[in-house]
Amino acid sequence: MITFTKELWRYYAGISVLTVLASLTTVVVPLLSGWAIEEIRKGAAASIKHVIILALLLFIMDVLGNILNNINGYYGDQLSAKLNKLLAVRYFEHLLDLPQKFFDTELTGKLTNRLNRSVMQISNFVQAMTNNFMQFIFSTIFALVIVAFYSWPVALMLLSLYPLYIWLTIKSSDTWQSYQKDKNEQYDIANGRFTESIAQVKVIKSFIQEKHELGFFTRHTDKAVQINVPQSKYWHKRDVRRRLLLNVIFLAVYSYIFVTAVHGSISPGVAVALILYAQQIRIPIFTISFLVDSTQRAMADSKDYFDIMSIEPEIADHDGSEPIKLAGTEIVFKDVSFGYDDKHMVLNGLDFTVSQGTKVALVGESGEGKTTITNLLMRLYEPQQGTITIGGTDINTVTQKSLRQQIGVVFQDPALFSGTIRENIAYSNQSASEAEVIAAAKAANAHEFISEFEKSYDTQIGERGLKLSGGQKQRIAIARALLKDAPILILDEATSSLDSRSEVMVQEALERLMHGRTTIIIAHRLSTIQSVDQIITISQGRVDEVGSPHELAKTKGIYAQLLSLQNREPTEKTREQLKEFEIAG
Repeated sequence: MITFTKELWRYYAGISVLTVLASLTTVVVPLLSGWAIEEIRKGAAASIKHVIILALLLFIMDVLGNILNNINGYYGDQLSAKLNKLLAVRYFEHLLDLPQKFFDTELTGKLTNRLNRSVMQISNFVQAMTNNFMQFIFSTIFALVIVAFYSWPVALMLLSLYPLYIWLTIKSSDTWQSYQKDKNEQYDIANGRFTESIAQVKVIKSFIQEKHELGFFTRHTDKAVQINVPQSKYWHKRDVRRRLLLNVIFLAVYSYIFVTAVHGSISPGVAVALILYAQQIRIPIFTISFLVDSTQRAMADSKDYFDIMSIEPEIADHDGSEPIKLAGTEIVFKDVSFGYDDKHMVLNGLDFTVSQGTKVALVGESGEGKTTITNLLMRLYEPQQGTITIGGTDINTVTQKSLRQQIGVVFQDPALFSGTIRENIAYSNQSASEAEVIAAAKAANAHEFISEFEKSYDTQIGERGLKLSGGQKQRIAIARALLKDAPILILDEATSSLDSRSEVMVQEALERLMHGRTTIIIAHRLSTIQSVDQIITISQGRVDEVGSPHELAKTKGIYAQLLSLQNREPTEKTREQLKEFEIAG
Protein backbone atom coordinates (compact mmCIF):
# COMPACT_ATOMS: atom_id res chain seq x y z
CA MET A 1 0.00 0.00 0.00
CA ILE A 2 2.76 2.45 0.93
CA THR A 3 4.56 1.66 -2.35
CA PHE A 4 1.33 2.16 -4.32
CA THR A 5 0.79 5.57 -2.68
CA LYS A 6 4.39 6.74 -2.48
CA GLU A 7 3.30 10.30 -3.32
CA LEU A 8 2.11 10.53 0.30
CA TRP A 9 5.49 9.59 1.78
CA ARG A 10 5.75 12.92 3.61
CA TYR A 11 2.58 12.12 5.54
CA TYR A 12 3.78 8.60 6.34
CA ALA A 13 7.15 9.96 7.51
CA GLY A 14 5.61 12.80 9.54
CA ILE A 15 3.08 10.54 11.24
CA SER A 16 5.84 8.04 12.07
CA VAL A 17 7.95 10.75 13.72
CA LEU A 18 4.96 12.13 15.67
CA THR A 19 4.00 8.64 16.81
CA VAL A 20 7.54 8.03 18.11
CA LEU A 21 7.55 11.36 19.98
CA ALA A 22 4.10 10.72 21.47
CA SER A 23 5.24 7.26 22.55
CA LEU A 24 8.28 8.77 24.26
CA THR A 25 6.04 10.97 26.40
CA THR A 26 4.22 7.81 27.49
CA VAL A 27 7.47 6.03 28.27
CA VAL A 28 8.57 8.86 30.59
CA VAL A 29 5.43 8.58 32.75
CA PRO A 30 6.37 5.34 34.56
CA LEU A 31 9.82 6.77 35.20
CA LEU A 32 8.40 9.84 36.89
CA SER A 33 5.98 7.64 38.79
CA GLY A 34 8.88 5.57 40.07
CA TRP A 35 10.67 8.69 41.34
CA ALA A 36 7.50 9.74 43.07
CA ILE A 37 7.21 6.37 44.79
CA GLU A 38 10.77 6.60 46.02
CA GLU A 39 10.06 10.00 47.52
CA ILE A 40 6.80 8.82 49.05
CA ARG A 41 8.57 5.90 50.74
CA LYS A 42 10.53 8.40 52.83
CA GLY A 43 7.37 9.10 54.75
CA ALA A 44 7.49 12.24 56.89
CA ALA A 45 10.91 13.08 55.54
CA ALA A 46 9.58 13.31 52.01
CA SER A 47 9.51 16.68 50.33
CA ILE A 48 6.02 17.79 49.38
CA LYS A 49 7.58 20.31 47.04
CA HIS A 50 9.41 17.46 45.31
CA VAL A 51 6.31 15.33 44.77
CA ILE A 52 4.32 18.36 43.54
CA ILE A 53 7.09 19.05 41.02
CA LEU A 54 6.89 15.42 39.91
CA ALA A 55 3.10 15.77 39.55
CA LEU A 56 3.63 18.88 37.46
CA LEU A 57 6.11 17.01 35.28
CA LEU A 58 3.53 14.26 34.77
CA PHE A 59 1.03 16.98 33.86
CA ILE A 60 3.44 18.43 31.32
CA MET A 61 3.95 14.98 29.78
CA ASP A 62 0.19 14.59 29.54
CA VAL A 63 -0.26 17.94 27.83
CA LEU A 64 2.63 17.26 25.46
CA GLY A 65 1.21 13.84 24.62
CA ASN A 66 -2.22 15.39 24.12
CA ILE A 67 -0.91 17.97 21.65
CA LEU A 68 1.33 15.50 19.80
CA ASN A 69 -1.48 12.96 19.48
CA ASN A 70 -3.87 15.57 18.09
CA ILE A 71 -1.32 16.90 15.62
CA ASN A 72 -0.71 13.30 14.65
CA GLY A 73 -4.47 12.77 14.35
CA TYR A 74 -4.84 15.84 12.18
CA TYR A 75 -2.20 14.63 9.74
CA GLY A 76 -3.76 11.17 9.91
CA ASP A 77 -7.09 12.68 8.84
CA GLN A 78 -5.41 14.48 5.94
CA LEU A 79 -3.59 11.29 4.95
CA SER A 80 -6.88 9.41 4.96
CA ALA A 81 -8.64 12.05 2.83
CA LYS A 82 -5.78 12.35 0.36
CA LEU A 83 -5.45 8.58 0.21
CA ASN A 84 -9.17 8.32 -0.51
CA LYS A 85 -8.87 10.84 -3.34
CA LEU A 86 -5.68 9.29 -4.75
CA LEU A 87 -7.06 5.74 -4.83
CA ALA A 88 -10.43 6.89 -6.26
CA VAL A 89 -8.94 9.07 -9.00
CA ARG A 90 -6.47 6.34 -10.00
CA TYR A 91 -9.30 3.80 -10.11
CA PHE A 92 -11.44 6.06 -12.32
CA GLU A 93 -8.53 6.98 -14.56
CA HIS A 94 -7.63 3.31 -14.99
CA LEU A 95 -11.24 2.35 -15.83
CA LEU A 96 -11.38 5.05 -18.51
CA ASP A 97 -8.26 3.53 -20.09
CA LEU A 98 -9.75 0.03 -20.23
CA PRO A 99 -11.31 -1.09 -23.55
CA GLN A 100 -15.02 -1.32 -24.26
CA LYS A 101 -14.76 -5.12 -23.97
CA PHE A 102 -14.13 -4.83 -20.23
CA PHE A 103 -17.40 -2.93 -19.66
CA ASP A 104 -19.40 -5.40 -21.73
CA THR A 105 -19.04 -7.96 -18.94
CA GLU A 106 -19.08 -5.68 -15.89
CA LEU A 107 -22.07 -4.19 -14.08
CA THR A 108 -21.85 -0.47 -13.43
CA GLY A 109 -23.15 -0.84 -9.89
CA LYS A 110 -20.53 -3.46 -9.15
CA LEU A 111 -17.75 -1.19 -10.32
CA THR A 112 -19.14 1.63 -8.20
CA ASN A 113 -19.46 -0.54 -5.12
CA ARG A 114 -15.88 -1.67 -5.55
CA LEU A 115 -14.79 1.93 -5.45
CA ASN A 116 -16.85 2.77 -2.38
CA ARG A 117 -16.13 -0.42 -0.49
CA SER A 118 -12.45 -0.74 -1.26
CA VAL A 119 -11.31 2.86 -1.12
CA MET A 120 -13.31 3.75 1.98
CA GLN A 121 -12.17 0.63 3.84
CA ILE A 122 -8.52 1.28 2.98
CA SER A 123 -8.64 4.94 3.96
CA ASN A 124 -10.63 4.24 7.13
CA PHE A 125 -8.17 1.55 8.14
CA VAL A 126 -5.22 3.88 7.58
CA GLN A 127 -6.98 6.60 9.58
CA ALA A 128 -7.63 4.16 12.42
CA MET A 129 -3.99 3.20 12.45
CA THR A 130 -2.64 6.76 12.38
CA ASN A 131 -5.06 7.98 15.06
CA ASN A 132 -3.88 5.29 17.50
CA PHE A 133 -6.99 3.13 17.32
CA MET A 134 -4.89 0.00 17.93
CA GLN A 135 -4.90 0.45 21.68
CA PHE A 136 -6.61 -1.96 23.98
CA ILE A 137 -9.47 -0.89 26.20
CA PHE A 138 -9.68 -1.86 29.76
CA SER A 139 -12.97 -2.08 31.53
CA THR A 140 -13.73 1.41 32.82
CA ILE A 141 -16.46 0.31 35.22
CA PHE A 142 -14.28 -2.41 36.75
CA ALA A 143 -11.39 0.06 37.19
CA LEU A 144 -13.66 2.62 38.87
CA VAL A 145 -14.99 0.00 41.29
CA ILE A 146 -11.45 -0.92 42.32
CA VAL A 147 -10.43 2.74 42.66
CA ALA A 148 -13.54 3.48 44.77
CA PHE A 149 -12.60 0.60 47.10
CA TYR A 150 -9.29 2.28 47.88
CA SER A 151 -10.22 5.97 47.55
CA TRP A 152 -13.71 7.27 46.80
CA PRO A 153 -12.50 10.87 46.20
CA VAL A 154 -10.20 9.65 43.43
CA ALA A 155 -13.05 7.56 41.98
CA LEU A 156 -15.36 10.61 41.96
CA MET A 157 -12.74 12.75 40.23
CA LEU A 158 -12.22 10.07 37.56
CA LEU A 159 -15.96 9.54 37.22
CA SER A 160 -16.48 13.27 36.62
CA LEU A 161 -14.47 12.92 33.39
CA TYR A 162 -17.33 11.23 31.52
CA PRO A 163 -20.24 13.74 31.80
CA LEU A 164 -17.85 16.65 31.23
CA TYR A 165 -16.21 15.02 28.22
CA ILE A 166 -19.55 13.96 26.70
CA TRP A 167 -20.99 17.46 27.21
CA LEU A 168 -18.03 19.10 25.46
CA THR A 169 -18.27 16.57 22.62
CA ILE A 170 -21.98 17.22 22.09
CA LYS A 171 -21.33 20.97 21.98
CA SER A 172 -18.99 20.57 18.99
CA SER A 173 -21.05 17.93 17.21
CA ASP A 174 -23.40 20.20 15.21
CA THR A 175 -20.61 22.14 13.52
CA TRP A 176 -18.72 18.96 12.69
CA GLN A 177 -21.89 17.40 11.24
CA SER A 178 -22.38 20.50 9.06
CA TYR A 179 -18.89 20.07 7.62
CA GLN A 180 -19.60 16.36 7.09
CA LYS A 181 -22.83 17.14 5.23
CA ASP A 182 -20.97 19.44 2.80
CA LYS A 183 -18.22 16.88 2.33
CA ASN A 184 -20.70 14.07 1.67
CA GLU A 185 -22.47 16.24 -0.91
CA GLN A 186 -19.23 16.63 -2.88
CA TYR A 187 -18.54 12.90 -2.71
CA ASP A 188 -22.13 12.17 -3.80
CA ILE A 189 -21.75 14.43 -6.85
CA ALA A 190 -18.41 12.88 -7.77
CA ASN A 191 -19.57 9.30 -7.27
CA GLY A 192 -22.85 9.94 -9.07
CA ARG A 193 -20.97 11.23 -12.10
CA PHE A 194 -18.58 8.27 -11.79
CA THR A 195 -21.47 5.81 -12.15
CA GLU A 196 -23.02 7.80 -14.99
CA SER A 197 -19.71 8.05 -16.85
CA ILE A 198 -19.02 4.33 -16.66
CA ALA A 199 -22.55 3.64 -17.95
CA GLN A 200 -21.84 5.86 -20.95
CA VAL A 201 -18.15 5.16 -21.45
CA LYS A 202 -18.66 4.71 -25.22
CA VAL A 203 -19.78 8.34 -25.48
CA ILE A 204 -16.75 9.49 -23.49
CA LYS A 205 -14.36 7.53 -25.67
CA SER A 206 -15.95 8.53 -28.98
CA PHE A 207 -15.81 12.24 -28.07
CA ILE A 208 -12.37 11.83 -26.44
CA GLN A 209 -13.58 13.28 -23.13
CA GLU A 210 -11.68 11.01 -20.74
CA LYS A 211 -9.72 14.01 -19.45
CA HIS A 212 -12.90 16.09 -19.00
CA GLU A 213 -14.64 13.35 -17.00
CA LEU A 214 -11.57 12.76 -14.87
CA GLY A 215 -11.36 16.52 -14.29
CA PHE A 216 -15.02 16.71 -13.19
CA PHE A 217 -14.50 13.84 -10.77
CA THR A 218 -11.23 15.26 -9.44
CA ARG A 219 -12.68 18.75 -8.89
CA HIS A 220 -15.42 17.50 -6.59
CA THR A 221 -13.17 15.12 -4.67
CA ASP A 222 -10.74 18.05 -4.29
CA LYS A 223 -13.54 20.13 -2.78
CA ALA A 224 -14.29 17.33 -0.31
CA VAL A 225 -10.61 17.20 0.64
CA GLN A 226 -10.60 21.00 1.12
CA ILE A 227 -13.65 20.80 3.40
CA ASN A 228 -11.88 18.10 5.39
CA VAL A 229 -9.11 20.58 6.38
CA PRO A 230 -11.25 23.03 8.46
CA GLN A 231 -13.40 20.14 9.68
CA SER A 232 -10.41 18.28 11.04
CA LYS A 233 -8.86 21.46 12.49
CA TYR A 234 -12.15 22.27 14.24
CA TRP A 235 -12.44 18.80 15.70
CA HIS A 236 -8.87 18.51 16.92
CA LYS A 237 -8.71 22.04 18.40
CA ARG A 238 -11.76 21.21 20.49
CA ASP A 239 -10.33 17.82 21.28
CA VAL A 240 -7.26 19.57 22.72
CA ARG A 241 -9.62 21.54 25.00
CA ARG A 242 -11.52 18.44 26.01
CA ARG A 243 -8.34 16.60 26.80
CA LEU A 244 -6.89 19.61 28.62
CA LEU A 245 -9.82 19.27 31.00
CA LEU A 246 -8.80 15.66 31.49
CA ASN A 247 -5.21 16.77 32.07
CA VAL A 248 -6.31 19.21 34.80
CA ILE A 249 -8.44 16.58 36.51
CA PHE A 250 -5.57 14.13 36.37
CA LEU A 251 -3.30 16.78 37.89
CA ALA A 252 -5.74 16.89 40.79
CA VAL A 253 -5.86 13.07 40.93
CA TYR A 254 -2.10 12.70 40.98
CA SER A 255 -1.66 15.49 43.50
CA TYR A 256 -4.32 14.02 45.78
CA ILE A 257 -2.82 10.51 45.63
CA PHE A 258 0.71 11.76 46.29
CA VAL A 259 -0.23 14.10 49.13
CA THR A 260 -2.51 11.49 50.72
CA ALA A 261 0.26 8.91 50.54
CA VAL A 262 2.77 11.35 52.08
CA HIS A 263 0.43 11.88 55.01
CA GLY A 264 0.22 8.10 55.38
CA SER A 265 -3.46 7.74 54.59
CA ILE A 266 -2.59 5.21 51.86
CA SER A 267 0.45 3.02 51.41
CA PRO A 268 2.92 3.47 48.55
CA GLY A 269 1.61 0.24 47.03
CA VAL A 270 -1.96 1.53 47.03
CA ALA A 271 -0.75 4.80 45.54
CA VAL A 272 0.92 2.92 42.70
CA ALA A 273 -2.25 0.89 42.16
CA LEU A 274 -4.40 4.03 42.01
CA ILE A 275 -2.05 5.64 39.52
CA LEU A 276 -2.04 2.56 37.29
CA TYR A 277 -5.83 2.26 37.41
CA ALA A 278 -6.16 5.94 36.56
CA GLN A 279 -3.93 5.34 33.54
CA GLN A 280 -6.05 2.38 32.47
CA ILE A 281 -9.23 4.45 32.59
CA ARG A 282 -7.75 6.86 30.08
CA ILE A 283 -7.06 4.23 27.45
CA PRO A 284 -9.65 4.15 24.59
CA ILE A 285 -11.90 1.14 24.69
CA PHE A 286 -10.68 -1.06 21.85
CA THR A 287 -9.96 -4.76 21.80
CA ILE A 288 -7.72 -7.12 19.87
CA SER A 289 -10.76 -8.34 17.94
CA PHE A 290 -11.24 -4.82 16.55
CA LEU A 291 -7.72 -4.78 15.18
CA VAL A 292 -8.02 -8.26 13.68
CA ASP A 293 -11.46 -7.52 12.19
CA SER A 294 -10.34 -4.20 10.72
CA THR A 295 -7.22 -5.71 9.20
CA GLN A 296 -9.10 -8.61 7.63
CA ARG A 297 -11.88 -6.34 6.36
CA ALA A 298 -9.41 -3.94 4.75
CA MET A 299 -7.53 -6.79 3.07
CA ALA A 300 -10.68 -8.50 1.80
CA ASP A 301 -12.48 -5.37 0.64
CA SER A 302 -9.46 -3.98 -1.19
CA LYS A 303 -8.74 -7.17 -3.15
CA ASP A 304 -11.17 -6.32 -5.99
CA TYR A 305 -9.73 -2.82 -6.20
CA PHE A 306 -6.19 -4.05 -6.77
CA ASP A 307 -7.38 -6.84 -9.08
CA ILE A 308 -8.88 -4.22 -11.40
CA MET A 309 -5.87 -1.93 -11.09
CA SER A 310 -3.64 -4.81 -12.22
CA ILE A 311 -5.56 -5.25 -15.52
CA GLU A 312 -3.52 -4.06 -18.48
CA PRO A 313 -5.56 -2.29 -21.21
CA GLU A 314 -5.89 -4.60 -24.22
CA ILE A 315 -6.10 -1.64 -26.58
CA ALA A 316 -3.20 0.76 -26.24
CA ASP A 317 -1.26 3.11 -28.47
CA HIS A 318 1.71 1.25 -29.88
CA ASP A 319 5.26 2.49 -29.47
CA GLY A 320 5.86 5.16 -32.07
CA SER A 321 2.17 5.86 -32.66
CA GLU A 322 1.60 9.39 -33.91
CA PRO A 323 -1.51 11.53 -34.44
CA ILE A 324 -3.32 10.63 -37.63
CA LYS A 325 -2.75 12.88 -40.63
CA LEU A 326 -5.69 12.44 -42.95
CA ALA A 327 -4.90 12.34 -46.63
CA GLY A 328 -8.60 11.64 -47.20
CA THR A 329 -11.56 9.97 -45.51
CA GLU A 330 -11.93 6.84 -47.61
CA ILE A 331 -12.60 3.93 -45.23
CA VAL A 332 -11.41 0.43 -46.14
CA PHE A 333 -12.13 -2.79 -44.22
CA LYS A 334 -9.85 -5.53 -45.56
CA ASP A 335 -10.30 -9.17 -44.53
CA VAL A 336 -11.55 -8.13 -41.09
CA SER A 337 -12.58 -10.87 -38.69
CA PHE A 338 -13.80 -10.23 -35.16
CA GLY A 339 -15.54 -12.02 -32.31
CA TYR A 340 -16.35 -10.92 -28.78
CA ASP A 341 -14.93 -14.28 -27.72
CA ASP A 342 -12.87 -16.93 -29.44
CA LYS A 343 -15.83 -19.27 -30.00
CA HIS A 344 -18.29 -17.01 -31.82
CA MET A 345 -17.07 -14.83 -34.69
CA VAL A 346 -19.31 -11.89 -35.59
CA LEU A 347 -17.36 -10.81 -38.69
CA ASN A 348 -15.63 -13.25 -41.03
CA GLY A 349 -13.21 -11.83 -43.60
CA LEU A 350 -15.20 -8.64 -44.08
CA ASP A 351 -14.19 -6.52 -47.13
CA PHE A 352 -15.72 -3.21 -48.19
CA THR A 353 -14.81 0.37 -49.06
CA VAL A 354 -16.60 3.61 -48.17
CA SER A 355 -15.62 6.33 -50.62
CA GLN A 356 -14.80 9.80 -49.37
CA GLY A 357 -17.80 12.09 -48.93
CA THR A 358 -20.40 9.37 -49.50
CA LYS A 359 -23.29 8.13 -47.39
CA VAL A 360 -23.26 4.38 -46.83
CA ALA A 361 -25.97 2.34 -45.11
CA LEU A 362 -25.19 -0.94 -43.35
CA VAL A 363 -28.10 -3.36 -43.62
CA GLY A 364 -28.43 -6.79 -42.09
CA GLU A 365 -30.31 -8.81 -39.52
CA SER A 366 -29.89 -8.03 -35.85
CA GLY A 367 -26.61 -9.50 -34.57
CA GLU A 368 -24.88 -9.49 -37.94
CA GLY A 369 -22.27 -6.97 -36.74
CA LYS A 370 -23.42 -3.57 -38.01
CA THR A 371 -22.68 -1.82 -34.69
CA THR A 372 -19.53 -3.91 -34.30
CA ILE A 373 -18.21 -2.47 -37.57
CA THR A 374 -18.56 1.09 -36.25
CA ASN A 375 -17.01 0.13 -32.92
CA LEU A 376 -14.00 -1.34 -34.73
CA LEU A 377 -13.67 1.85 -36.78
CA MET A 378 -13.43 3.88 -33.55
CA ARG A 379 -11.04 1.26 -32.19
CA LEU A 380 -13.20 0.50 -29.18
CA TYR A 381 -12.33 -3.10 -30.08
CA GLU A 382 -9.55 -4.56 -32.21
CA PRO A 383 -10.11 -7.22 -34.87
CA GLN A 384 -8.48 -10.61 -34.53
CA GLN A 385 -7.59 -10.42 -38.23
CA GLY A 386 -7.41 -7.87 -41.03
CA THR A 387 -6.84 -4.14 -41.30
CA ILE A 388 -8.93 -1.00 -41.22
CA THR A 389 -7.62 2.10 -42.95
CA ILE A 390 -8.77 5.72 -43.21
CA GLY A 391 -7.29 7.68 -46.08
CA GLY A 392 -4.79 4.86 -46.56
CA THR A 393 -3.58 4.96 -42.92
CA ASP A 394 -3.91 1.86 -40.75
CA ILE A 395 -5.83 2.97 -37.65
CA ASN A 396 -3.69 0.68 -35.45
CA THR A 397 -0.63 2.80 -36.21
CA VAL A 398 -2.05 6.09 -34.91
CA THR A 399 -3.05 7.34 -31.47
CA GLN A 400 -6.56 6.50 -30.33
CA LYS A 401 -7.24 10.12 -29.36
CA SER A 402 -6.37 11.48 -32.79
CA LEU A 403 -8.39 8.74 -34.48
CA ARG A 404 -11.53 9.51 -32.50
CA GLN A 405 -11.09 13.22 -33.12
CA GLN A 406 -11.85 12.49 -36.78
CA ILE A 407 -15.11 10.66 -36.06
CA GLY A 408 -18.41 12.16 -34.95
CA VAL A 409 -21.10 9.88 -33.55
CA VAL A 410 -24.85 10.05 -33.06
CA PHE A 411 -26.02 7.00 -31.16
CA GLN A 412 -29.41 5.36 -31.44
CA ASP A 413 -29.87 6.15 -27.76
CA PRO A 414 -29.01 9.86 -27.45
CA ALA A 415 -26.75 9.46 -24.44
CA LEU A 416 -26.75 12.72 -22.50
CA PHE A 417 -25.28 13.64 -19.13
CA SER A 418 -26.84 15.42 -16.18
CA GLY A 419 -26.08 19.11 -16.34
CA THR A 420 -27.19 21.90 -18.62
CA ILE A 421 -28.13 21.85 -22.29
CA ARG A 422 -25.09 24.01 -23.03
CA GLU A 423 -22.75 21.55 -21.30
CA ASN A 424 -24.17 18.65 -23.29
CA ILE A 425 -23.85 20.38 -26.66
CA ALA A 426 -20.32 21.55 -25.83
CA TYR A 427 -19.34 18.09 -24.61
CA SER A 428 -17.59 17.36 -27.91
CA ASN A 429 -15.70 20.67 -27.80
CA GLN A 430 -15.11 22.03 -24.30
CA SER A 431 -13.60 25.26 -25.63
CA ALA A 432 -16.57 26.13 -27.86
CA SER A 433 -17.89 29.67 -27.61
CA GLU A 434 -21.49 30.62 -26.88
CA ALA A 435 -22.00 31.54 -30.53
CA GLU A 436 -20.68 28.18 -31.71
CA VAL A 437 -22.97 26.30 -29.32
CA ILE A 438 -26.00 28.24 -30.52
CA ALA A 439 -25.03 27.78 -34.17
CA ALA A 440 -24.81 24.01 -33.65
CA ALA A 441 -28.18 24.00 -31.90
CA LYS A 442 -29.78 25.94 -34.75
CA ALA A 443 -28.34 23.56 -37.35
CA ALA A 444 -29.74 20.67 -35.30
CA ASN A 445 -33.23 22.25 -35.16
CA ALA A 446 -32.82 22.52 -31.37
CA HIS A 447 -32.52 26.28 -30.77
CA GLU A 448 -36.26 26.90 -30.92
CA PHE A 449 -37.28 24.47 -28.18
CA ILE A 450 -34.22 25.37 -26.07
CA SER A 451 -35.21 29.05 -26.15
CA GLU A 452 -38.65 28.17 -24.81
CA PHE A 453 -37.16 26.92 -21.54
CA GLU A 454 -37.03 29.49 -18.74
CA LYS A 455 -33.25 29.14 -18.39
CA SER A 456 -32.65 28.45 -22.07
CA TYR A 457 -29.21 26.84 -22.56
CA ASP A 458 -28.65 26.77 -18.79
CA THR A 459 -31.61 24.42 -18.27
CA GLN A 460 -30.75 21.35 -16.18
CA ILE A 461 -31.86 18.25 -18.11
CA GLY A 462 -31.55 15.61 -15.38
CA GLU A 463 -29.75 12.30 -15.51
CA ARG A 464 -29.50 10.98 -19.09
CA GLY A 465 -31.69 13.90 -20.21
CA LEU A 466 -34.84 12.59 -18.55
CA LYS A 467 -36.46 16.06 -18.64
CA LEU A 468 -36.36 16.12 -22.45
CA SER A 469 -38.47 14.29 -25.01
CA GLY A 470 -36.96 11.70 -27.33
CA GLY A 471 -36.83 14.12 -30.24
CA GLN A 472 -35.32 16.88 -28.12
CA LYS A 473 -32.61 14.57 -26.79
CA GLN A 474 -31.81 13.39 -30.30
CA ARG A 475 -31.43 16.95 -31.57
CA ILE A 476 -29.11 17.81 -28.65
CA ALA A 477 -27.01 14.78 -29.60
CA ILE A 478 -26.92 15.95 -33.24
CA ALA A 479 -25.86 19.45 -32.15
CA ARG A 480 -23.07 17.85 -30.12
CA ALA A 481 -21.84 15.98 -33.18
CA LEU A 482 -22.14 19.11 -35.34
CA LEU A 483 -20.02 21.08 -32.91
CA LYS A 484 -17.30 18.42 -33.06
CA ASP A 485 -17.21 18.96 -36.84
CA ALA A 486 -15.40 15.70 -37.58
CA PRO A 487 -14.91 14.66 -41.23
CA ILE A 488 -16.26 11.14 -40.61
CA LEU A 489 -19.71 10.46 -39.18
CA ILE A 490 -21.20 7.35 -37.64
CA LEU A 491 -24.97 7.58 -37.50
CA ASP A 492 -26.99 5.00 -35.62
CA GLU A 493 -30.23 6.49 -36.81
CA ALA A 494 -32.96 6.68 -34.18
CA THR A 495 -36.10 8.17 -35.69
CA SER A 496 -38.29 5.06 -35.62
CA SER A 497 -39.63 5.73 -32.11
CA LEU A 498 -40.33 9.44 -32.61
CA ASP A 499 -43.57 11.15 -33.42
CA SER A 500 -44.04 12.50 -36.95
CA ARG A 501 -43.13 16.14 -36.19
CA SER A 502 -40.04 15.15 -34.19
CA GLU A 503 -38.99 12.74 -36.90
CA VAL A 504 -39.13 15.48 -39.53
CA MET A 505 -37.13 17.87 -37.36
CA VAL A 506 -34.52 15.23 -36.55
CA GLN A 507 -34.25 14.10 -40.16
CA GLU A 508 -33.65 17.66 -41.33
CA ALA A 509 -30.92 18.04 -38.71
CA LEU A 510 -29.35 14.76 -39.78
CA GLU A 511 -29.23 15.89 -43.39
CA ARG A 512 -27.31 19.01 -42.37
CA LEU A 513 -25.00 16.92 -40.22
CA MET A 514 -24.22 14.45 -43.01
CA HIS A 515 -23.54 17.14 -45.61
CA GLY A 516 -19.95 16.95 -46.85
CA ARG A 517 -18.99 14.13 -44.50
CA THR A 518 -18.11 10.50 -45.07
CA THR A 519 -21.03 8.83 -43.31
CA ILE A 520 -21.74 5.29 -42.18
CA ILE A 521 -25.38 4.78 -41.25
CA ILE A 522 -26.97 1.97 -39.32
CA ALA A 523 -30.42 2.72 -40.70
CA HIS A 524 -33.74 1.91 -39.04
CA ARG A 525 -36.03 3.16 -41.80
CA LEU A 526 -36.16 2.18 -45.45
CA SER A 527 -36.66 5.85 -46.34
CA THR A 528 -33.21 6.59 -44.94
CA ILE A 529 -31.65 3.66 -46.79
CA GLN A 530 -33.20 4.79 -50.07
CA SER A 531 -31.49 8.21 -49.82
CA VAL A 532 -27.88 6.96 -49.37
CA ASP A 533 -25.19 6.69 -52.04
CA GLN A 534 -24.38 3.06 -51.31
CA ILE A 535 -25.82 0.11 -49.43
CA ILE A 536 -23.68 -2.64 -47.91
CA THR A 537 -25.67 -5.67 -46.84
CA ILE A 538 -24.14 -7.98 -44.22
CA SER A 539 -24.94 -11.67 -43.91
CA GLN A 540 -23.18 -14.22 -41.71
CA GLY A 541 -20.40 -11.78 -40.95
CA ARG A 542 -19.55 -11.10 -44.61
CA VAL A 543 -20.53 -8.58 -47.24
CA ASP A 544 -23.47 -9.96 -49.17
CA GLU A 545 -24.09 -7.11 -51.63
CA VAL A 546 -22.74 -3.65 -52.38
CA GLY A 547 -24.48 -1.14 -54.60
CA SER A 548 -26.72 1.89 -54.87
CA PRO A 549 -30.36 1.63 -53.71
CA HIS A 550 -31.43 1.61 -57.36
CA GLU A 551 -29.03 -1.25 -58.22
CA LEU A 552 -29.86 -3.44 -55.24
CA ALA A 553 -33.59 -2.97 -55.68
CA LYS A 554 -33.30 -5.10 -58.84
CA THR A 555 -31.56 -8.07 -57.18
CA LYS A 556 -33.00 -10.76 -54.98
CA GLY A 557 -30.81 -9.76 -52.05
CA ILE A 558 -31.57 -8.42 -48.59
CA TYR A 559 -32.47 -4.90 -49.67
CA ALA A 560 -34.83 -6.13 -52.40
CA GLN A 561 -36.52 -8.40 -49.83
CA LEU A 562 -36.99 -5.44 -47.47
CA LEU A 563 -38.59 -3.40 -50.25
CA SER A 564 -40.90 -6.29 -51.01
CA LEU A 565 -41.92 -6.58 -47.37
CA GLN A 566 -42.61 -2.86 -47.19
CA ASN A 567 -44.85 -2.97 -50.27
CA ARG A 568 -46.98 -5.77 -48.86
CA GLU A 569 -50.11 -5.31 -46.79
CA PRO A 570 -48.91 -4.56 -43.21
CA THR A 571 -49.35 -7.67 -41.09
CA GLU A 572 -47.85 -8.94 -37.86
CA LYS A 573 -45.66 -11.31 -39.88
CA THR A 574 -44.23 -8.60 -42.15
CA ARG A 575 -43.57 -6.37 -39.16
CA GLU A 576 -41.71 -9.20 -37.43
CA GLN A 577 -39.64 -9.85 -40.56
CA LEU A 578 -38.71 -6.16 -40.79
CA LYS A 579 -37.90 -6.16 -37.07
CA GLU A 580 -35.33 -8.90 -37.66
CA PHE A 581 -33.43 -6.34 -39.74
CA GLU A 582 -34.05 -3.61 -37.11
CA ILE A 583 -36.19 -1.75 -39.64
CA ALA A 584 -39.32 0.06 -38.48
CA GLY A 585 -42.41 -1.26 -40.21
